[in-house]
Amino acid sequence: MDPTTIEHGAPVRQLTVMLQNRAGALAALVKLLRNNAIEVVGISVQDSRDATMARLVVTDPDLAEQLFIEKGIPHAVCELVVVALRESGPGLLPVLDTLMVAETNIDFAYSLMPVPKHQSLLAMHVEDYEFAVGVLNQAGFKLLYQEDLSR
Repeated sequence: MDPTTIEHGAPVRQLTVMLQNRAGALAALVKLLRNNAIEVVGISVQDSRDATMARLVVTDPDLAEQLFIEKGIPHAVCELVVVALRESGPGLLPVLDTLMVAETNIDFAYSLMPVPKHQSLLAMHVEDYEFAVGVLNQAGFKLLYQEDLSR
């Protein structure tokens, strides 16, 4: 095994769903997940006149994806880097600076609901997942993986 390779868990997976822009659409989606013992631990919603894009991090992305396929719910899946911030607020800048120095772009980011030990968690979609994980690990940041968020 290459000594520069860092072993880590499975990446956190985000499911993105396009919803109709109408009252109750997001609640119905979350209810569908909860009825199947899947909890939403992170959410980012972007609204437009015609549709709403909901980005979800859930406790069981495999089951959620299977459910979406069975119900004919169009969705996309991507991997996120999740960092446990040492301190809410001030803990954000060192993460961003580390990625900037490594010349790694962040496509989008949002916070997750605190899961383990009530830490502030930052979820980021980056241009190169493995590179960002390596850089952040090497800099001493605590990264979380899907098994850390699953119940």
